[in-house]
Amino acid sequence: MSDDDSAVARERIIESMEQSAEVYGLSRSAGRIYGVLYFAAAPLSIPELVTETGYAKSTVSNVTRTLSRIGLIHRRSSDGGGRRVQFEAEREVWLILQDVFQQYIQREVQTTLRTIRRAEEQMPAEAREQEHVRDLRETYEDLEEIVRLTSRYSTSELREALETYER
Repeated sequence: MSDDDSAVARERIIESMEQSAEVYGLSRSAGRIYGVLYFAAAPLSIPELVTETGYAKSTVSNVTRTLSRIGLIHRRSSDGGGRRVQFEAEREVWLILQDVFQQYIQREVQTTLRTIRRAEEQMPAEAREQEHVRDLRETYEDLEEIVRLTSRYSTSELREALETYER
């Protein structure tokens, strides 16, 4: 693969990261900055990110603050203890996904499950919808367990458990 081919492939992946960022409620610029940092050979400073992305310094500063807060990137001091802060991407995607599960999906599943349980308690036992609500509750209870397991174990531990189960 030539350098040009690598650059094209890299750009496609970064564009995909931009789209993914929007799905999770972040800006496209957050996806691009994460992608640039993901592929960077070394941590980058805000001025370097401005150069790489073409974004305004204020945009880069705001986005790096947001990405740091949610754990997608990490702040590092520059070599030699200088004042310039540098950033690097969290490359363990599984850790990022576990965090998303814990912060967003788990909360949503728990909220929906509470609502279903309240509705189930208020619904007359002979109600036609009772079976549908019970099935929905059971599905959300399973989802809650899946989120709990994926948040607790590494991919290799989950894979091993599934392979053991399949035998």
